[in-house]
Amino acid sequence: MTIVRHGLTLGIERIDEFFFLSLKVVGKLTHKDYERINPLVDAALEGVSEPKINVFIDASKMEGWELRAAWDDFKFGLKHNNEFNKIAIFGHEKWQEYLSKIGSWFISGEIQFFETKDLAFDWLTDY
Repeated sequence: MTIVRHGLTLGIERIDEFFFLSLKVVGKLTHKDYERINPLVDAALEGVSEPKINVFIDASKMEGWELRAAWDDFKFGLKHNNEFNKIAIFGHEKWQEYLSKIGSWFISGEIQFFETKDLAFDWLTDY
């Protein structure tokens, strides 16, 4: 039997005095993955007036989305677009870099793609 791993891991990380939302993406995301993770993010942001969130996304093991999951991701970005300050995407694929540029059209905060975690964290914590 072949085991297929996919999904999102959500966490809060801290480097020195900087806190940020951390997402690790594994495999090909599905609509069911978004059905589980979106309520958690919504609950974390509920009641926070004017949140400005820095986000680290580890997409180094991401293989893509199902079509419906890509739509879920787009809707999620539109719903929370004013709540993001900086989004650092760590990955190794050219398509991930292109998608980060497209994503910047729909998010009010800054989005940057990085090929190393250290550069991503440096950028997130640079004020």
